[in-house]
Amino acid sequence: MKTIKLWPLASALLAFAASADGLVAPAIDGVVSAGTPIVLIKEGFQGTEGPIALPDGSVAFTEAQINQITRIAADNSTSPYLQNSNGANGLAFNAAGELVAVVTGKPGIAVLAPAGRERVLVDKFQGAPLNRPNDLVVDQRGGVYFTDPGPRPEPGKPVVPTAVYYLPAKGELQRLVTDVERPNGIQLSPDEKTLYVANTFGDHVLAYDVNKDGSVGKRRNFAKLDGVTKTETGITSGADGLAVDAKGRLYVATTPGVQVFDAKGKALGTIALPKAPQNLAFAGEGKQTLYVVGRGAAYKIAVLTPGFAGRVK
Repeated sequence: MKTIKLWPLASALLAFAASADGLVAPAIDGVVSAGTPIVLIKEGFQGTEGPIALPDGSVAFTEAQINQITRIAADNSTSPYLQNSNGANGLAFNAAGELVAVVTGKPGIAVLAPAGRERVLVDKFQGAPLNRPNDLVVDQRGGVYFTDPGPRPEPGKPVVPTAVYYLPAKGELQRLVTDVERPNGIQLSPDEKTLYVANTFGDHVLAYDVNKDGSVGKRRNFAKLDGVTKTETGITSGADGLAVDAKGRLYVATTPGVQVFDAKGKALGTIALPKAPQNLAFAGEGKQTLYVVGRGAAYKIAVLTPGFAGRVK
């Protein structure tokens, strides 16, 4: 009698069962294999932002609504990582191993951990309070780039000025950019020669050449986003968090899903998710897993190219 091997079918069924509602990723060359499960870790979180790899390879992300930073372990279990987070949103680590965060309770940039080293790095520019910083990235010199889109616009209320800032490791806060409609996610290329800014109210991810002193050159369109929609006040792409892999590809959390671009801005493909993602990060062993959070849910996807190893974020 001829033996029928069932292993491939069984493996496929297991992968299907592990994925979010049976969802799988499309093939994106060098990024993800066709049929890779999109694993739902958990739903029901109270705000989902700022994911970052922890030193042990696990992941932390922010739940601003309950003033907590939450940890996801390798087995997908979750637990509080840091409470009383002052409304932390974006997260990063500096060279000293300190957890640096955008905080929204009293808007600013602060060190939240380790215990005993907590401090506010900046909460004013030229004597005026910051509006509502959103995301950040720490460069290899210890400087902090961050976005400040202000609160979400409301009909009938004045539009709050937006900006991108740079806080050198030693020196005064610099306002770099004031012409982005709604700056949101922020990231550096692996060589730190390019600064990327997600413009939620635009149809492109923006790019700026980085100068030796941390300042930046003129704004340019880097990557054209799919899924842009018109609103009463303009357009929106939903562009939010950004991440880079070891090959310099840029991953963008947007309304249609995670859009991936090569180092020159060419669109490579989109990983659609059940809920629109808000932010993302590479973590796990060798940074071979892409963690994506948004709208109260967290997912993970095995990738072919690891995240950039030269920075935590």
